[in-house]
Order: sequence, then C-alpha cells, then structure tokens
Amino acid sequence: MKKNAKIYIAGHRGLVGSAVWKTLLEKGYTNLIGRTSKELNLMDAQAVNAFFSNEKPEYVILAAAKVGGIIANNTYRGQFIYENLMIQNNVIHAAYVYGVTKLLFLGSTCIYPKDAPQPMPESCLLTSTLEYTNEPYAIAKIAGIKMCESYNIQYGTNFISVMPTNLYGPNDNFDLEKSHVLPALVRKHHLGRCLETNNWADLRSDLDLNPIEGVNGKSDELDILAILAKYGVTVSTDGNVKIEIWGTGNPMREFLWSEEMASACIYVMENIDFKDTYIQAHNEKRPEIVNTHINIGTGKEISIRHLAETIKSKVGFTGELYFNADKPDGTMRKLTNVDKLHGLGWKHKIEIEEGIDKMYQWYLQQNNG
Repeated sequence: MKKNAKIYIAGHRGLVGSAVWKTLLEKGYTNLIGRTSKELNLMDAQAVNAFFSNEKPEYVILAAAKVGGIIANNTYRGQFIYENLMIQNNVIHAAYVYGVTKLLFLGSTCIYPKDAPQPMPESCLLTSTLEYTNEPYAIAKIAGIKMCESYNIQYGTNFISVMPTNLYGPNDNFDLEKSHVLPALVRKHHLGRCLETNNWADLRSDLDLNPIEGVNGKSDELDILAILAKYGVTVSTDGNVKIEIWGTGNPMREFLWSEEMASACIYVMENIDFKDTYIQAHNEKRPEIVNTHINIGTGKEISIRHLAETIKSKVGFTGELYFNADKPDGTMRKLTNVDKLHGLGWKHKIEIEEGIDKMYQWYLQQNNG
C-alpha cells in the first residue's frame, strides 16, 4: 500500500479499528477514512453504496461488528446474527462493486467447532458443531469468510479474512453486561479495590465514565452497591469485598494485545494476497480452494483462574475471588494454531502479564481524565 492510499477503516472507534487507525498513522499512512455508526449505518445498503461511490476507498479494513461476551451472545442472538450479516454483506459487496484493491475482513476464532482439536488449525472450520452460546455470531462470521472466499474465486477480488483470538487493549468495552472476560475482570477488580479502600471518589468517577444500567457516579450509595452486587462485586457488613467470576475458572483462553492485532492486520495488507492464503486441495472431480482465512493469535493460553489472579495482583485487590461453578464455563479450550501466520512472516511480542499491566494503566488514565 502506498502511504497516501485511501484506506477506509470500518469500526474505527472500536477495539480493533482504533488500534488499526493508530498503527497506520504511526507507520506513515496519511489518507485514512472513518465514519461513526451515526454518520454511516453499515446495515443500510443504500447508505453504504453511496459512501463507497463518493469516497472510492482503495483499501478497506472491516473491523465493524456487533460483539460481546457469553451473556450478550446468548441473550441477543437475533441481533448478533442479523446485524453482523448485514454489516459484512453490505461492506464486502460494495467493496467488490466499487473496485476496492484489497479488503481485510475480521472474524473471530469462535467460528471453530466447540470440540475442535487444540490448537485449532484453519482446516477444522465447518467440521463439527459450534458452541451454542455464540452460534449466531459464529455463523455470521463464517458467512463473511465464505463471502470473501467466494467473491475472490468468482470475481477475482483480493479479499482476505483473518480470525483473531481474544483481544484486549485500549478502547476495549468495559460494560459489565456486554464486555468480554478480560476487560470485565479488570473493571471488577478496579471497583473491588475502590470498595476495599473506601475510595468512593474513584468509584464514582468510574461509574460516571461507564454507567451500569443507568447507575452513575451521582447515584445513591445504596443503588451503587446494589448494581455492583448484581454484577458480582459485593462488600460484606465488615468491609470484606468479594468478586464473583462465572464458571469454575478452569477454561483456558488465549489473549492478544489489540495493537499487536493491528500490526498483524497491516502486515497482511502490505504483504499477503489471497493466493498466499491457501494450498489448493484436489479431489477426483475438481480443485478446491478452502480454509483461506488466517488465524491471528499468540499460540499460548492461560486459565481464567490464573488470568483473574494475575489481574488481582496487577490491580492490587486483596479481597476474595469466588468462582461460581453454577454458571457456564463456555468452551473449555480455544487455542489457535498460528503456524500459517508464522509461515507468512508475523509473530506476536507482548505477553499476557505485560499486556494486563498496560491495559490497567490505560484504564486508570481514562478514569482520571
């Protein structure tokens, strides 16, 4: 990509999109385009087509999506499949119609079967049943992969799909109802630390920045304690604070710092074409082009229990961690096989301990304004 090439980042204010935007600027790219959801509704095909017709981006990074953790995925099943399908269908098709040179579609490793081999290679896609709790989201993302793949085969486009592992970093979602496990744990530990040190100023500042179900920093103290208790941060009459964590703590998860994900995305945009993403398989009747997506991750995993204990240490929380085994664990392991990515020339550098520290420091800076 030339440094002055017009690059559209869909979802440029989200976790991945904002990291991509920041990294592109740092690398000297000067012609970036972004639109908020209020400025451009990506579920509106007419609006998307008008945008592409007017702006004519040369490159597109499709990071816009409706995302969330176990609760959100299982509760808003219809929204997750509908909104994600609409967003990606409109953007990918418009990219084809208006002659985009290269598009990068971001999915998720939840596309793989719940009983996938560990670590999960790209080749295990569509080989077995998906995890029920995030099935609608996963099906939408699989459709996006196949749409890119099919347009490439039929129309000669250069659309590449990458499947990041669990991401975390600046501009993450800290909404306790909808966030993923790592940002939720960071915020719970921060709130727990505020309670055990009786630091109501920082606690109220946190709630002003991110209200929980309408409860903010100006709310009554009893209302604040009640909403925190609902989301698993409780304080006893003698001042002892306890944090509830869903599940046994035994599931293993892989985490990648979002700015490293951005680095991998830009590496792919600069160096990798669709033809580099697959080895053509042959059967008796025809050649098959399959498994063209690329896993992006670390190839390393950590248990939820160890993750929580690491965050507890970084935040300085001294209370109790309670693992509620009556709540779902989700998939027990979700480790990506990153051999393909390494073979294409990219490897992560930031390990989880460093990343958690960086994330909490960023979180504190946001709360302190």
